[in-house]
Amino acid sequence: MELLEQHRIFAGWQRRYQHRSGTCECDMRFSVFLPPQAEISKVPVLYWLSGLTCTDENFSTKAGAQRHAARLGLALVMPDTSPRGDEVPDDPQGDWNFGHGAGFYVNATRPPWQSHYQMFDYISSELPALVESELPLDGKRRSISGHSMGGHGALVAGLRLPDHYRSISTFAPIASPSTVPWGRKAFSRYLGEDESSWEEYDACKLLAGAEHPPPILVDQGGEDPFLKDQLQPHLLLSAAEASDAELQIRMQSGYDHSYYFIASFIDEHLDYHWQHLKVEEAQS
Repeated sequence: MELLEQHRIFAGWQRRYQHRSGTCECDMRFSVFLPPQAEISKVPVLYWLSGLTCTDENFSTKAGAQRHAARLGLALVMPDTSPRGDEVPDDPQGDWNFGHGAGFYVNATRPPWQSHYQMFDYISSELPALVESELPLDGKRRSISGHSMGGHGALVAGLRLPDHYRSISTFAPIASPSTVPWGRKAFSRYLGEDESSWEEYDACKLLAGAEHPPPILVDQGGEDPFLKDQLQPHLLLSAAEASDAELQIRMQSGYDHSYYFIASFIDEHLDYHWQHLKVEEAQS
């Protein structure tokens, strides 16, 4: 871990790191907020996954989450949204919804993407192992959240690895990427044309078959321009009916897809996670 920059904020530290990723076979960057309580003992951690075109810095600079996280004593870890670098292939057409900034948090299986685009393993295994060994983070108290493509990633990680995360929350998630244009484009390239291989990265498929999933909170803006064609959160409700999921979806009238929306409700999401993270040992 190479420290690139740090800033004192609300008596804690906002830091940005770089490291060589064996999983993605390139240099990866991530951001971390350490609350002041981390100077005394290990603190619980919320992993945040950002959306299309974002980097590890969008959430840290736009969401305004550090003030309340400092009050709670909650660390925030924010990975990048894809591998990057001259050696990492990008979208051949230069589109913004695939390639750099659009890793979709999957492990690619098709060339030329499979060598670097191993984002599921990166965000769920390599990065937590790194930061939880090098920083004062309590890996037994871990939750996950995200926005849009990152909301999809948070749902998939939390549903596939329910023992890793105590709670899940999302803002405007791509609920069923197998059925919408953004997801179908990414999945067909990263995973191939066999749609059965997509199911392990589709939150609706996973939720329908989940036995004991973590509790889930979803906020969706009512004026989100992507709501109908790309997000479709109502599909999560249908999937939850087939499982014992604790799912809450809140439609927020007048809000769009932007970080203004996220900033408006991020404190409520941090409180939601804190209710599950504040207990020292996970409930059996």
